[in-house]
Amino acid sequence: MLTGVEHKSLGRAAYEAIKRDVVRCRLVPGAELTEGELATRYGFGKTPVRDALARLAQEGLVRVLPRRGYVVAPINVKDVQDIFALRLVLETEAVRLAAGRVDGPQLRRLDEVCRAGYDPDDPESAADFLRVNTEFHVTIARASGNDRMADILAQLLCEMERIFQVGLRLRNRSEEMAHEHRDLVDALLEGDGEAAARIDATQIRASRKMVMDGLLSNHQLMTVTLQPML
Repeated sequence: MLTGVEHKSLGRAAYEAIKRDVVRCRLVPGAELTEGELATRYGFGKTPVRDALARLAQEGLVRVLPRRGYVVAPINVKDVQDIFALRLVLETEAVRLAAGRVDGPQLRRLDEVCRAGYDPDDPESAADFLRVNTEFHVTIARASGNDRMADILAQLLCEMERIFQVGLRLRNRSEEMAHEHRDLVDALLEGDGEAAARIDATQIRASRKMVMDGLLSNHQLMTVTLQPML
């Protein structure tokens, strides 16, 4: 019989495995799931899978289908707009506060990894690029000194990795993003908060356009509730 610690360990492992495939769109938006199917696919028992799905439902990555199972949350246009709008408000303020306070060597290292780019035809390459991109922006947010704001941004950016997968498949933006990162790092190291906030806002709007273009070109991944863009 498994101990409580072992149950938690299996639940965590199941959660991480399923979440990874949801974020990387291996489990595509709108796909219906059952505990039995996932237990067979990942080699876990139904209890760890059930615990993992409950946690993913709390995070909004899956939804419960009464008496049927679960569904991978569709990528909804309104949700995407809302997330980018929130990021635009919070991240630009975090960047402004972080100016002159960031760890220069760490940001340079992350920027160099991002410059390596990704292959749009290789999901693993794109996923690795997005992980480092998230770490880059969360590192800046942590330097703001506002831990609560940084925590919210970290969650938003994690949620956005799945959304970005759609945009990155449309075309390779790694060269543009590397240039944007370099300009942002320079402004942060110079302590110019206003310039850094402007650069960051421009980057967020460019990312939003990339994602929206990807969504609108792939109707299978979206449910459309179009609203005015900012």
